[in-house]
Amino acid sequence: MSHDLPSDADVDQALAEHALADESAVAEAGLLGRLIEKGGVFVASLFVVSAAIIIYEIFMRYVLNEPTLWVTETTIFLCAVAFIYGGLYCVARDRHIRVVLLYDFLPPAWRRVFDVAISALCLISACFFAWASWTMVEKSWWAPTGALRLEGTGSAWNPPTPALMKGFLMLVMITMAIQFVILAVNYARRGR
Repeated sequence: MSHDLPSDADVDQALAEHALADESAVAEAGLLGRLIEKGGVFVASLFVVSAAIIIYEIFMRYVLNEPTLWVTETTIFLCAVAFIYGGLYCVARDRHIRVVLLYDFLPPAWRRVFDVAISALCLISACFFAWASWTMVEKSWWAPTGALRLEGTGSAWNPPTPALMKGFLMLVMITMAIQFVILAVNYARRGR
């Protein structure tokens, strides 16, 4: 039984392509994908800001014996924003979940078909979640009378971070739906 092993040149080329794919948004993501990629650097810095805020709290609480009200809720909010944005960032880089067990064995023409189909299914899902997040935004941003009233955390500080997070989630889901449209169209064009 003979097995064709890839040559060293094939392996080097595959590694180079993989390294390039990890550096930025995929070409099919278009301008929106590149903008999402640039925004990812800022959003990732929110984790550093959160760490700095926690260090500040440790100093205030254990050195000065003056704990703060705002640190825990602020760090939760900043990390949640970064995690929510992470889903959009993965879509722009084409790093969302797919069953590679089958996908990797498909010929290029079938991969294109699967890329379009996966993008279309993800578009439907993103639209559903955008609609669902709108229902959360509606309840957390407006009182039953119609007056603007941002939902708070209910703590002593009571910032409106739950309402802001729900609004951010809705915007990310709308942007993700648009990104999936761009991906589906560009994947369909790629084979022509």
